[in-house]
Amino acid sequence: MLAIIPFLNRFSSAYEREVRDFMLMRFGYKPKRITYFIKALNHKSIANVNNEISNERLEFLGDAILDAVVAEMLYMRFPDQDEGYLTKIKSKLVNRRTLGMIGREMEISKVLRYNQSRTIKLETLEGNAFEALIGAIYLDGGLKSVKKSMSDHILKKYIDLNNILEEEIDFKSKLFIWSQKNRYTLSFEVLSEENRGAEWVYVVRVMIGDQEFGRGIGSSKKRAEQAASKETLELIGIV
Repeated sequence: MLAIIPFLNRFSSAYEREVRDFMLMRFGYKPKRITYFIKALNHKSIANVNNEISNERLEFLGDAILDAVVAEMLYMRFPDQDEGYLTKIKSKLVNRRTLGMIGREMEISKVLRYNQSRTIKLETLEGNAFEALIGAIYLDGGLKSVKKSMSDHILKKYIDLNNILEEEIDFKSKLFIWSQKNRYTLSFEVLSEENRGAEWVYVVRVMIGDQEFGRGIGSSKKRAEQAASKETLELIGIV
């Protein structure tokens, strides 16, 4: 395995095989044009030494592709959630911390070429390289290949989506996760809305299937839904 070994301008067939095997094992993707993936694993700290192209352009591309693929995935998976909820979940899936964790779990450092003599946070390098490899897959196999790799390999092996969703602090999200896991139909109904001069007062109830659970009162629908969700979670023994 290599990290920083002086490289010739032409890559050895042994390293090419190593990268091909890595992509197939970790991403479920078999590269057609290996040069894309070599570049994706070429950090600027070594590129500057060897006068090679770094992975920064591929990282830029991969970041945009990953953002679009995850956005579509969440849009399709959560048809009843608004853009605020989808944005919040997407940010958890594609932030630096999560991407670094994925890169570490994949052990990208074993095939990444970087300068070990410099003080560099390895997890950051691995996260950036992960995005660059997504960019390489897109150029090599198209958007369909990226989506397949994400759905069939990355999300199944390296991302616990349910755990990420459960980290949400709001009660409505927790209730939504619980209903999805148990395949229950969840809905919120506004029972009343009243203007009391300085503010509005909303009363909302939670329906699971055709059965009423918690009720909540708030100065906005969202606050009333949160209160109703909290009472429902208490009733079902989660909070």
